[in-house]
Amino acid sequence: MSAPPRRRDQPPPEPPPNAVARFVDEHRAGLGAILVLALLAGGAWMAWSRLGDRIRGGADLVLHPDTVVLEGVAPWIRADLKMEALRDASLADGLPLDDPEIVRRLARAFDMHPWVREVVGVEVRHPAAAVVRVRCREPVAMVGVPGGLLAVDADGVVLPSEDFSAESAAAYPKVSGVTSGPRGAVGFPWGDPLVEQAAAVAAALGPDWARIGLVECRPIAGREPTAWELVSKDGRTIVFGSAPGHEQAGEPTAAAKIGRLRGLDQGSDRVDLTAPVADVAVPPPVPAS
Repeated sequence: MSAPPRRRDQPPPEPPPNAVARFVDEHRAGLGAILVLALLAGGAWMAWSRLGDRIRGGADLVLHPDTVVLEGVAPWIRADLKMEALRDASLADGLPLDDPEIVRRLARAFDMHPWVREVVGVEVRHPAAAVVRVRCREPVAMVGVPGGLLAVDADGVVLPSEDFSAESAAAYPKVSGVTSGPRGAVGFPWGDPLVEQAAAVAAALGPDWARIGLVECRPIAGREPTAWELVSKDGRTIVFGSAPGHEQAGEPTAAAKIGRLRGLDQGSDRVDLTAPVADVAVPPPVPAS
């Protein structure tokens, strides 16, 4: 049976709603809440884009040099080790606390400084602060080079010369007879076995150097393997022999040589610390009263 014809004065029938329209109509309240959340999230993102850098740059969230405490700096270092290390590592302008590499970057910065032998530890705190503990290299000798002196530690590592005045450099043993120059930068080994041996001799003598009045350490010409002699302020020459760890068969140890050196007669012109004890110059016995 067919539908009755539509009268001309009646409005056209509404089309049946599609699935999307039906879903929107049924979930109008939920979609409104989602739209509100989306607008809030967009506003928050725009605010963070404008203010995020300012917030991250807050004084309590960025590590600056004045909030870094450096422990273990040796008294013979005149330079500002902390500022030099941070500057050379491009960290002097600040380091965000949320940087996941902050501890490693701080340790690396100080480990690369020529005065630092070892970074013992790094501790980062909030508000922005850090404690860096280091162990510094210690100068043991000055190697004579054209134009002046270069300081080295017990391993023959070249140290910053600008930290020494002429007076302070004179307090260290002078190593002569070295014809090579450093093969690397400051903070790296000299690269010459002769310098390494001389540094080992100077380190073994330690405070005895000044107490006995020694001024120079030099290789003995024509001796192979290398042997060393010491020169005192009054012109005495003392044959030390091989450097520590390089002793030849039957040669006394460095400790035995230094023990002999401490008991030498100040009037002896030339002494050989490698000779048998009976042949070493010793002070004459004191006559019995």
